[in-house]
Amino acid sequence: MRVSLLAAGLAASLLTLAACKRTEPAAAPAAAETPAAAAAKGGTHDNLNAVAWVQTSVEYRAIATQTFRAAADHLDKALKEKHWDALVPAERGNAATGLKPAVVMDVDETVLDNSPYQARLIRDGKEYDEVSWDQWVAEKKARPLPGVVDFARAAAEKGVTILYISNRAVHLKEATLANLREAGLPVADDSVFLGLGTVLEGCEQNGSEKNCRRRLAGQRYRVLMQFGDQIGDFVQVEANTRDGRQALFDEYDDWFGERWWMLPNPTYGSWEPALFNNAWDQPAAARTQAKRDALDYAP
Repeated sequence: MRVSLLAAGLAASLLTLAACKRTEPAAAPAAAETPAAAAAKGGTHDNLNAVAWVQTSVEYRAIATQTFRAAADHLDKALKEKHWDALVPAERGNAATGLKPAVVMDVDETVLDNSPYQARLIRDGKEYDEVSWDQWVAEKKARPLPGVVDFARAAAEKGVTILYISNRAVHLKEATLANLREAGLPVADDSVFLGLGTVLEGCEQNGSEKNCRRRLAGQRYRVLMQFGDQIGDFVQVEANTRDGRQALFDEYDDWFGERWWMLPNPTYGSWEPALFNNAWDQPAAARTQAKRDALDYAP
């Protein structure tokens, strides 16, 4: 009898608990994690391999070093040839003859290595944003790429001005110049930095394209060489699509290794949004899938 009563009481208690549980309000569904947030918990960040390669591989150092060494071997030839010019005809608005010689260099991932900033994004499970980027630039801790200081100093000793055409905004000018000087790079004066926001009267700039600033450089200098880590550092990209970018390479492929010098940057660049129609407002998962879809799975 006691067993039956106990069993009956236990059953009643369980029913009561179940009823109470059913009447509790349902918890709000958890927001879907972005790939970056998942990475912060131990998953794989989209940029992990790329940043690890830049920071740890001897192959990256070798490519950068050999690029600047090869460019140095071409510098005397460029100086001697009066008609040598690294600006495309559409961006050379005046005769280059008689102008002082210069070399145009992009800053980020061409002269200065910002991989520690990228590493922080991986660690914190975040993506690029202007606030954290400005904070990184203000630290002035970016190190020079392997080989760039030797090349730039050798060029300066030959009377060549180093111009820095960068998509760092103009309000980052002082911190950038301080970082360049600290890294050992030649900075003739403040005018050699042409950041995003530099205006050339009569020239319409599209977004972050550098065509107007290259025109400005061409008004003052005969540009012997250009250095960058993406195609837009050398010539205006009219259509940032795979086909548009390939067309530019096909048109100017013989300029690379003589007038134009490309540095490797697998961590970011305009090549990436070209894979998802430049639509950064898409969810991260959709952008990742677009990149997967762009892969060649041919046997």
